[in-house]
Amino acid sequence: MAAAPAPAPVTRLRLTAGPHTFDALASGPADGEVVLLLHGWPEFADCWHAVLPALGAAGYRALAVDQRGYSPDARPPRIADYAVPELVADALAFADSQGADRFHVVAHDWGGMVAWALAGAHPERLASLTVLATPHPEALNRAAAEDAEQHHRLDYVRFFRRPDGAAEASLLADDAARLRAAYGGKVPAELVESNVRRLTEPGALTATLNWYRAPESVISVPAGRIAVPTLFLWGSEDVALGRGAAESTGEWVDGPYRFEALEGVSHWLPEEVPARVTPQVLDHLAAHRQG
Repeated sequence: MAAAPAPAPVTRLRLTAGPHTFDALASGPADGEVVLLLHGWPEFADCWHAVLPALGAAGYRALAVDQRGYSPDARPPRIADYAVPELVADALAFADSQGADRFHVVAHDWGGMVAWALAGAHPERLASLTVLATPHPEALNRAAAEDAEQHHRLDYVRFFRRPDGAAEASLLADDAARLRAAYGGKVPAELVESNVRRLTEPGALTATLNWYRAPESVISVPAGRIAVPTLFLWGSEDVALGRGAAESTGEWVDGPYRFEALEGVSHWLPEEVPARVTPQVLDHLAAHRQG
């Protein structure tokens, strides 16, 4: 496995996509192959703080964006504005902003759902796909239908989907104790505090929970079969996403596929074990480098 290179500087950007403006972080040369990094909930682009500089140093143009609802100037009001096709369109616009006809995607948690849908709908745009934690939506659907434990692991999603404000009130009560607890003690404290501060801004938490509310049902994410080269990393201690869905994800991938179960690791792979994640990502990118 290739050793991680010395870190490269990370810069802040503002990207315009349609009527919205997004905050982003970037590393690496402007003419490098684009690697788009998509965060999950409740994260921002800086969940990739340990991964971005390594990708930049390896010569890639690594771009991580505070996605729709997370960027203050990309916070539309309707639940329907957070449907997966809208999130996929955003991802394509982010790559377009860097002049990339084809690009690599690295994604975690909800970003992984977007990435599966993107890869299924637009395989011609992707050079490779790396997903952390999130099984293919159809594998997760089947596991939830057949396994009572996996079904109940997703009870928090059913709670988040309530439109009555109960989820927001619960997460923010007692100085956002439940929101802080969501990270399971696996994310650096300073990152947790930054996330909580940003998510307690007016309208922010509701906008991010609208990602859960927009689909017709708990896991109704359009993805289809995946033809692009795919790496899937999953932590054995993930409390939400169980082994059955993780191990069956390959059934939905027709292209080159590698699955790695990281034993003893939780859901929060980018923040908890970047030293284990980054070399695998670099190897996968190098194997499918363009040109």
